[in-house]
Amino acid sequence: MTGRQVLTRLRSMRNRTTVINIVLAVLLAAGIVAAYFMVTGGQSEANAGTGNVRTVAVSVGTVTATVATDGTIESAATMAADFATAGTVNAINVKIGDLVTAGQVLATVDPTDVKAELDAAKRNLNSAEDALDRATGDAVNNAKNQVDQAETTVAAAQRKVDGTQLKAPMAGTVVALNGTVGGKSTATGSASSGTANFLQIADLTKLQVKATLPEADATRIKPGQVGAVTWNALSSARAKATVTTLSPTPSSGNVITYPLTATLDTVPEGARLGQSVRLTITVDEVADAINVPTAAVTSVAGRNIVTVVANGKQEVRAVQIGLKGDSATVILEGLQAGEQVVLATVSSSTTGGGFQLPGGQLPGGQLPGGQVPGGGTRGGGGNR
Repeated sequence: MTGRQVLTRLRSMRNRTTVINIVLAVLLAAGIVAAYFMVTGGQSEANAGTGNVRTVAVSVGTVTATVATDGTIESAATMAADFATAGTVNAINVKIGDLVTAGQVLATVDPTDVKAELDAAKRNLNSAEDALDRATGDAVNNAKNQVDQAETTVAAAQRKVDGTQLKAPMAGTVVALNGTVGGKSTATGSASSGTANFLQIADLTKLQVKATLPEADATRIKPGQVGAVTWNALSSARAKATVTTLSPTPSSGNVITYPLTATLDTVPEGARLGQSVRLTITVDEVADAINVPTAAVTSVAGRNIVTVVANGKQEVRAVQIGLKGDSATVILEGLQAGEQVVLATVSSSTTGGGFQLPGGQLPGGQLPGGQVPGGGTRGGGGNR
């Protein structure tokens, strides 16, 4: 074996040794934490070190868990209006923003041609009725059929005449108008605006939030839950909203989201269609609960613990928790209102950092021996 091969083999063995040492160090740290709490039973005492320890009192109040999402304002009731008869628009009686009542005539098309059709159909009906009056024998049945056909033609012509008037299908506000006087209108919309409806009406007294939720949040939402709505453009506007629908199928796209609607209980002044809002839905709530800030609770070796400060000393105590709210956690057992608990902190320095247990470091400070076994700079010196 050459000297170069020996050197390569030694380096490979050194790298494996370093990895093994790091794994052993992690296992050792976890064992120390678990053993510490098992041995002490949560009764470790140390100087409080109030110079750099933040504490807060255990309180009693309402703990709330919410889900928040951005959405837009839309009407809860909208309808489109189109002419039933094609023709040239000769009158538009409303403009965008007008309030209308159900059945109100909004616009008309020129009825000249269809009225002529109706007049001709009526003359044919009169002739058929006269023929029936004169018919005898086998001719009677044929004359009756002619009358029936003439009546059908009259009814169809009358519908065309009626269709020259565009009437409001509901009460509300005109929010879109896609036709002009002199323009052509088909029976399904305004020809000058492609596939758009001739006119749209919305009920602006009944508004709702249209939003989407990621799949993780959608599992926590159900119809009937109440949320709070705030407006981006209206800093003082506030309203409550009730979830009315949550789609069982996701929206199309690369990210899985579920459409949701929530109906506003009231309409704040200045609220308009299309405005951006923030919807915060309450998914769980516990009233009159003993609670602490969530940052005061730490999970170690499967146990939830807090650090209590009493008489200038710190006491690590196991607790049973309930609802984890947005900022606070319910304490079911282990604490009383008024006790002082330590808030966990994230420490950092030029040499490293990380999460600390409430009140400071692990018992005894560092791991045995100071550094991680095998840590520090690599052996062999110099650069590779």
